[in-house]
Formats: sequence, structure tokens, C-alpha cells
Amino acid sequence: MIAAPDTASLDGGRLLPVAEDFYTLQGEGFHAGRAAYFIRLGGCDVGCAWCDAKYAWNPALFPPTDVQTLVARAVASGAPAAVITGGEPLLYPLDELTRCLSERGLQVFLETSGSHPFSGRFDWVCLSPKRRKPPVDEAFGRASELKVVIGSNEDFEWAEANAARVGAGCRLSLQPEWSVAEQIMPAIVDYVKSHPRWTVSIQTHKYMNIP
Repeated sequence: MIAAPDTASLDGGRLLPVAEDFYTLQGEGFHAGRAAYFIRLGGCDVGCAWCDAKYAWNPALFPPTDVQTLVARAVASGAPAAVITGGEPLLYPLDELTRCLSERGLQVFLETSGSHPFSGRFDWVCLSPKRRKPPVDEAFGRASELKVVIGSNEDFEWAEANAARVGAGCRLSLQPEWSVAEQIMPAIVDYVKSHPRWTVSIQTHKYMNIP
């Protein structure tokens, strides 16, 4: 687990450490199947053992990229929306990036653990809370969607504890941890049948073999 660099070097968010950016389909959660431009920022201080983006944890590997260059690539792709993800994107000031994307006509979505204070304006916030570093209070009120990764039966209790703190309009989903998906899926199915306010999120991009 590697923390973010000093944000003073990022010129107030006009520069950001970009691990990768690409045009693809959203693979999971409420917007699954929708075309979107992904912007993955490097740096994470949460460090989940099962993370499938560990290559993005060390921000020192990714020289700061000018936000205007990043926005130009997103616009040129033709994507209707941009997804800001990580790593943990809230380690960084996101006001400049989100403003520029919005001004160019893109919807702006955030995927976050909610473990840091918010910056930026978003059309949709997917909160995926992690036990290692739980969300700050603000995150629950900002969440459009609560997506909880389920790797064992104990995680259902964690899911409900977080669901009790989000707003009434927040959508709730349970997502099997990929490495144990086959084993845990029957329990998730049974849980959603018994607690139908929840839905199931599948990592469809892994089945489609796309990023």
C-alpha cells in the first residue's frame, strides 16, 4: 500500500498522475454495459489484497499529466461519459478535471472507496467501501450507488452497516470478489432473494475480455 505524493506538485489539480486512460464499456455496477472513457489515477492508500489494479498503487510510476491533454483524449474518443477511478482518485484535487470534462459535454462518474474528502463535481458516485480504510462521513451522503464486494459471508454484515448510512435514493449492489466468485455467488443470490432492495453486480468486462 503506497500513499499519494505531495499534491503541491500537481498545480492544484491541473496535473494528475494518470496510470492509464482508455475508451471501453463500464463493466460493473449500475452503468454496466455503457460506453465510457476511463481515467485511472495512480496512487492508493487502501491496498485491498484482492485488488485487480495493484499496478496503479504507486503514484511515483506515473508522471503527472496535464488535465487539458487528458480531457482532449476523452473528448476525441466520442465517449458520452468519463469514469474517474484508481487507485483511489480522491487522493487528488479533482475540481479542475471534473469541470473541464463537464464543460466539454461529458457526464462525469466517480468510483471511490470514499476514504478521503471529496473534491470535484460528479453526475454519479459509486461508493465501494473497504474495511481497511472505511469511508469518511461525507461519502455516504454523496453516494448514488453503494457497491460492496463480497468475499465471505461476514461481508454481508459489512454491506448492511454501510447501507444504513447512505441516502434513501442510493442504489445498493453486492459484487462477488472475482477470485472466489463461483464459491460465493450462491450465498449472494440467496441474500438478494431474502433482501430484495439489493441487486447483484457482475464484473462483466472480465467475461467480455475488455479493460
